[in-house]
Amino acid sequence: MNMLKKGYGILGVWVMIQFFTACANIVPPSGGARDSLAPVLIGAFPKDSATNVSPKQVTLTFDEFVTLQNPQENIIISPTIKSTPRFDYKLRNVTVVFKDTLDANTTYTILFGDAIKDVNEGNIAKNFRYTFSTGNKIDDFSYSGKVVLAEKGKIDSTLIVLLHKNLNDTAIIKEKARYYTLLNGKGEFRFYNLAPGNYRVYVLPNDFTKKYDDSTKLFAFRSQVLTVSKTEASDTLYAFEAVKKVEKQNNTTGKDDKKLKYSTNLETGLQDLLTPFEINFTRKLKKIDTSGIQLKDTLFKKVIGYTIETDTTTNTIRIKHSWRENDNFRLVLDKQAFADTAGNGLSKSDTIRFGTRKEIEYGSIRLRFTNLKLNQNPVLQFIQSDKLVESVPLNSSELFRKFFRGGTYEMRILYDTNKNGIWDTGNFKAKKQPEVVQLITKPFSVKGNWDNEVSIIL
Repeated sequence: MNMLKKGYGILGVWVMIQFFTACANIVPPSGGARDSLAPVLIGAFPKDSATNVSPKQVTLTFDEFVTLQNPQENIIISPTIKSTPRFDYKLRNVTVVFKDTLDANTTYTILFGDAIKDVNEGNIAKNFRYTFSTGNKIDDFSYSGKVVLAEKGKIDSTLIVLLHKNLNDTAIIKEKARYYTLLNGKGEFRFYNLAPGNYRVYVLPNDFTKKYDDSTKLFAFRSQVLTVSKTEASDTLYAFEAVKKVEKQNNTTGKDDKKLKYSTNLETGLQDLLTPFEINFTRKLKKIDTSGIQLKDTLFKKVIGYTIETDTTTNTIRIKHSWRENDNFRLVLDKQAFADTAGNGLSKSDTIRFGTRKEIEYGSIRLRFTNLKLNQNPVLQFIQSDKLVESVPLNSSELFRKFFRGGTYEMRILYDTNKNGIWDTGNFKAKKQPEVVQLITKPFSVKGNWDNEVSIIL
């Protein structure tokens, strides 16, 4: 009996050891769905859309632990207030502490953008907003639209849209806007909880001043006053640089640095069969003697049938010739043929050796357009490496070219209002909008020695 009891006792100890060992081992979970849900607001003080409140602090409570990312960049108080509030977070709470007394009878909206995200998985409460009013009603009017870069038809999502209650033109130059909002990745914007009334609409970079104090800034304006009412307006605004920013040149006093320098449009020493040979000088030219520019063959015999065009506005010289494939040339430049405004010329005479491309590098193209606005003087622009390669005025909805250099091109349509063949910028003072360019989103790949056809819906 004692042996039996002893056996049961040993067995019991063994069972207990196994039990506690099993409990001590931490077994990882077998899996399960990853948390992909954004934080959800479960409480707010004052409550969301509260009226007749003028809080010193707003506390927002979510259903999970949250954090704030880049609050100074992501969060917008609309309408704007003088001093930036203090933003904080702890556990499930986000707090906004106001430093200023809020305006009476005003609807305020706090736009958090992408600032709020959960701690564990980083899920963002995208475009979360909180609203309250210091008066007895919530203003609930909206205004939306899109911003496009007028010259390229592309999007710059770093720009902001501003609304001014002061309708004078000087407001955007001297004052900060009452309302502003960010663009999303598609260039779209939307204002919420606007008070009814009249506004001026502008677009600017999101810099410290938020004013149009530099004509080289990207800028857009709505031509007419915006009336905010029950009928929501929606616009496309076209941003432009009234004046192109000029890169500063290094000031040097060395003897050689005073001499003129130039570059050409040759690629790997080869001349395109369809375009002029270009010489681009680094400084403005005062003197060009075309007799000092001579195109010759490899035996230095002068070539017949070429012409020389000069453009002092762009410091460019173009040599036009009926280039034949796989040919070779020498371009002789006399050092006395050029001079800048200070009288400086080339350091020495120069000879540029180059060849021409082969016809097999070129293919035919046929482009068919749908919804092309022929009554608005469309010009098709071919772009490579952000450089305008060629502009072709379109007189019909189809373009055929038997000979076009192979490569991948970005294409866009310039609606050339004044029919001068180039894009013209806007002018706020003159109330002149820029010409509009429409980007064709899909690149066009041209294969050499091939018939390339594509249909384009605009």
